[in-house]
Amino acid sequence: MTTSVEREIKLRFKSPDEARAAVVATGATLLRGRRLQDDRLLDSIGGTLRHQACVLRIRTEAGQTSLTYKGPVQPSTMKVREEFETTVGDEAALGRLLEALGFHVWFRYQKYREEFAHRDVVVAIDETPVGTFVEIEGDERGITEMAQALGRTSVEHVVESYRSLFLKYQKDHGLAGPNMVFDGPF
Repeated sequence: MTTSVEREIKLRFKSPDEARAAVVATGATLLRGRRLQDDRLLDSIGGTLRHQACVLRIRTEAGQTSLTYKGPVQPSTMKVREEFETTVGDEAALGRLLEALGFHVWFRYQKYREEFAHRDVVVAIDETPVGTFVEIEGDERGITEMAQALGRTSVEHVVESYRSLFLKYQKDHGLAGPNMVFDGPF
């Protein structure tokens, strides 16, 4: 199990190609190729985790499954929160176990992600149904320097979750639906 404090920001880009060109121009090197991430957020019937501003997530990608707990977002100019994550050997058994404990999936979202490394930060290009984002994760100095290398200022930092961005997109475009998933090839 990995325990850490997650620190990140997102930056919006017009397209995956524009984002990729900008990231590569900083000298970042490919860490993990483009793949689909399928994320499911879980909670109790009463929404205990949501009321505490916490997240329990099952992520499946490239045949691997992980379980992640994220604590409440801490006051900061960046998104900062405690995170515990572990790899899971049997996704179906995990699902049954969590269901037996009273958890259910209340939100599902997907994105294509490609990851790069640059010094002490991980830079991810995320293609979502609501737009393309570059997510930078690392220490505060590294995040700030990478954002500047991408030609962005702190005014452009996005600290909302993908779920929050999806709900805003839904509202702005008069759409309905509980999840943020791809309906076909992307």
